[in-house]
Amino acid sequence: MKVTADTNILVRGVVRDDAKQAAAVDRLLRQATLIAVSLPCLCEFVWVLRRTYGLTNEDCAAAIRALVDTGNVVTNRPAVDAGLAVLDTGGDFADGVMAHEGKWLGGEVFVSFDRKAVKRLTDQGEAAKLLGNP
Repeated sequence: MKVTADTNILVRGVVRDDAKQAAAVDRLLRQATLIAVSLPCLCEFVWVLRRTYGLTNEDCAAAIRALVDTGNVVTNRPAVDAGLAVLDTGGDFADGVMAHEGKWLGGEVFVSFDRKAVKRLTDQGEAAKLLGNP
């Protein structure tokens, strides 16, 4: 079976706060021939782990790396790596994903009101600009 995972599937597999659901996730990971994990799913995954469960950026990054290194999981790995690069420096996974995907779509500069996001991206050599208030 080839499936697309919802965020709640990933969360249950990591936090294991429901034994029956965690066991179902374990079976899915073993039995599915392909598990598609979308970028929005991973962005939401990090948000839920941080906000609801209080996991650190390091814990979130480790969970993502373990997931994407599973043989039957497919995702946009370059975008995930861009998100992890920002997450690893204390930033928001989604900012790295958005900057990467924006570049892939033809954008030349990531633009944001978020000073920290712009600084993290420029520190990594990415084109990013802080948009000032008019």
